[in-house]
Amino acid sequence: MEPILEVKNVVKQYGNYTALNSVSLQVPRGSIYGLLGPNGAGKTSLIRIINQITMPDSGEVFLDGEKLNPSHIANIGYMPEERGLYKTMKVGEQALYLAQLKGLTKKQAKDQLEYWFDRLEIKGWWDKKIQELSKGMAQKIQFVVTVLHQPKLLIFDEPFSGFDPVNANLIKDEILALRDKGTTIIFSTHRMESVEEMCDHIALIHKSNKLIEGELNDVKKQYRTNTFEVGILSGNNHQVTGELSQKYQVAPASFKTLDDELKLQITLPEGVTSRQLLSDLVQKGDVTYFVEKIPSVNDIFIQTVSKR
Repeated sequence: MEPILEVKNVVKQYGNYTALNSVSLQVPRGSIYGLLGPNGAGKTSLIRIINQITMPDSGEVFLDGEKLNPSHIANIGYMPEERGLYKTMKVGEQALYLAQLKGLTKKQAKDQLEYWFDRLEIKGWWDKKIQELSKGMAQKIQFVVTVLHQPKLLIFDEPFSGFDPVNANLIKDEILALRDKGTTIIFSTHRMESVEEMCDHIALIHKSNKLIEGELNDVKKQYRTNTFEVGILSGNNHQVTGELSQKYQVAPASFKTLDDELKLQITLPEGVTSRQLLSDLVQKGDVTYFVEKIPSVNDIFIQTVSKR
């Protein structure tokens, strides 16, 4: 399937500093695409280019097969990490104004706002000023004005910042629902648990360069270490550990199952299969737990960044 967004060899410099070094990305249509990287990696520079806030020094960006141009602004919704609402303006008045800037008629804007205010249970906020709202309440308004013009592409930069767990879960469900309706979402965050839970694809940018890109499950497979967490009920834990250590790399494990079992983390040497490991374990006692330890996104992030 043709990607909805394609970034080709984009370079962005600020004086002598290179923020993006020939970065290329492909964002699949209808996906939630995690854009990851430490502070200063170049993520914000790329997001600003996609939103046409700044322009690349070289390279190209395509949206829906067309070279990015001002008409595409109506097809993009962007919620920046630093929110941009007018604090002294009333919520309803401001939301109507921002909706019309995105090309909606006043009637269309009112219809969409009525839908979202009802859905997020914020109908009573229409005449409140932003400065009267808590940070989390203001975040809800920012979310609404980002999505109400029903763009093809949504870009969320730290969308859960300022939300309590209940409202963070509410916004997460709304983002997933938008994805299920066909909206493509770029999701930039430092909350790796959210990436694990929500993203279909990821890219990792570090020091202005793209280091990783791909479907999340495929990326995790690339970082497999053939390590397993195992639990065994045996008569002599010390003896079993010693015997296994002669063939495998063995370390204690701390997962929670039965209190009296031997819990180990075992890494397979090259050429040894998980079936062989399981066969060896069965000879030592009753195997109560046997799970491959797949690296988390957080593990991959730290491992990749720390090497550069």
